[in-house]
Amino acid sequence: MKNHVIVTGAAGVLGQAVTDVLTQAGYAVTGIDRAEGPAIATEGTYLGGVDLADPGATVAAVDQAIRTNGALAALVNVAGTFRWETVADGDVATWAMLFDINLRTAVNAVRAALPSLRQGGGAVVNIGAASAIKAGAGMGAYAASKAGIAKLTEALSEEEKDNGVRVNAVLPSIIDTPANRADMDGADFSRWVSPAQVASIIAFLLSEDAIAVTGACIPVTGRC
Repeated sequence: MKNHVIVTGAAGVLGQAVTDVLTQAGYAVTGIDRAEGPAIATEGTYLGGVDLADPGATVAAVDQAIRTNGALAALVNVAGTFRWETVADGDVATWAMLFDINLRTAVNAVRAALPSLRQGGGAVVNIGAASAIKAGAGMGAYAASKAGIAKLTEALSEEEKDNGVRVNAVLPSIIDTPANRADMDGADFSRWVSPAQVASIIAFLLSEDAIAVTGACIPVTGRC
């Protein structure tokens, strides 16, 4: 039985939480990120310095991960970033940047991982955002890029269901990270979703208990 999972964006707070939860569940995890290393050491294999917006670099990293840890059971696309800008006053370049980091990285990782995922079946979980359903002020570029993740998930699930590959997404609201606390000082952090809570839902979607679930975009919003 395959148990190798690639987690993109593994150096970030959510990526580290996903790595920890999946490792505890018995998966062999390969983390891939542009950062040279995570802020806190995690178990598993880590490949740093990888620009996931570059298709060639992504293929090389995925191939290296498979050579090290074997065929893939799953891919979890966590890589992403956020910018708050209004449409009128923001920089149009922000739109391209967010599409590159939030959507292009996921497309590249999926394309690189699919040949291995199709061998005996596998799963993909993408990280979208609740703002893909309802965007607030200043969220236009970010929400549009995450809406792309939702539509990638839906289309890919249809394309791959007969190949034995399940594809789902989780759509968090505000994740309780140090950066978000710093940006929103005075907010009620207890209403936010913890990285561990998001990671546990991802682990469920990879499990045999979710074998009948594909094409789902699941809001994970806590009390926001």
